[in-house]
Amino acid sequence: MSNHLSTADEATQSNRGLSFKVDLQSYMLIIALVLIAVIFGIFTGGEFLSSRNLSNLFTQMSIIAVLAIGMTLVIVAGHIDLSVGSLVGLAGGAAAILQVWYGWNTVLTVIAAIVVGAIFGLWQGWWVAYRAVPAFIVTLGGMLIFRGILIGITNGQTISNLDESFKLIGTSYFPYIPGYILAVVCIALLVFGTVRKRSKRKSMGLLLSAPMFDYGKVAIYSFFILLATYLLNRYLGIPVPILIVALLAVIFIFISNNTAFGRYVYAIGGNEEAAALSGINIKRNVLWVFTTMGALAGVAGVLLTSRLNAATVSAGSNYELDAIAACVIGGTSLVGGKGKIVGALIGALIMASIDNGMSMMNIEAFWQYIVKGLILIVAVWIDISSKK
Repeated sequence: MSNHLSTADEATQSNRGLSFKVDLQSYMLIIALVLIAVIFGIFTGGEFLSSRNLSNLFTQMSIIAVLAIGMTLVIVAGHIDLSVGSLVGLAGGAAAILQVWYGWNTVLTVIAAIVVGAIFGLWQGWWVAYRAVPAFIVTLGGMLIFRGILIGITNGQTISNLDESFKLIGTSYFPYIPGYILAVVCIALLVFGTVRKRSKRKSMGLLLSAPMFDYGKVAIYSFFILLATYLLNRYLGIPVPILIVALLAVIFIFISNNTAFGRYVYAIGGNEEAAALSGINIKRNVLWVFTTMGALAGVAGVLLTSRLNAATVSAGSNYELDAIAACVIGGTSLVGGKGKIVGALIGALIMASIDNGMSMMNIEAFWQYIVKGLILIVAVWIDISSKK
């Protein structure tokens, strides 16, 4: 009898240490992305999946992807930022003015653009956190203010012909062999991170996902990393803008998952009152969230200006809507407390793929706006339905 009991206990402990829960939302995003690629590949005669078009697609999505990283933190914290498009234009305009009119070198110009974004983000965060003005109103006002400043400092004209070194930021490519080496390093880090995470959870007595799920996910990610590297290397190599996105994604995924600040942001968005009672400094953390969003808008401004080799008064228009849509499609809840940066990046890629594919099919521009609007509504509806 005791033997039967001990066997049952061991089985129970084994079951407690193993979880077969599947993140269906993440897999659905990947499936949706694959379906979009297949559909557009068929309707464009395979041109959508060509190395040249994929390279252009990744370059185009890089700006929205950078904004989506910051917007994820803003929305998770329970706020919204409608000013990022105008701030992208302002930061890019400031960079162009400093380099073309005042002869600043590329390094100082890039730093200045990011600082400009961070300062205006800090300013907006101060109104939201310390003056309790709703973020919707503050950033709506910021959208108008930043666009007005951009028109004023540029005198309403286009500023072009930046230095070659500045243009390389948005138009250069990573060489073939280093590209493959980087892909292998990324896969190795994925495997190492998964093994380390499982080992840590096991040592703490926490539930473990089934190995087939964890390592299956690594296998899927590894396949897409190698496939993307191969396809991009068939053209000119890996675009530098997408490498910048990848670097920022790694940094902010680490911040959101492994730092006190990241945990605080999710806690604030999930239940602000409970977060306050837990001793979290809500005002300071909200201030940092908006400052971070501003700095990332500065990075996006640099990428946009570099790729276009010009700063215009309309630069960044509607980018805030694309960034918000990317986050929502990626699973970020508009009520706060829930969202992943990886999901937002996949959402940005889905949005860029739809734009790119419909353009290649010569579908009129107004249909692109209609389709993206419908996708946004459906994504929010799915989020609400899943909560019910």
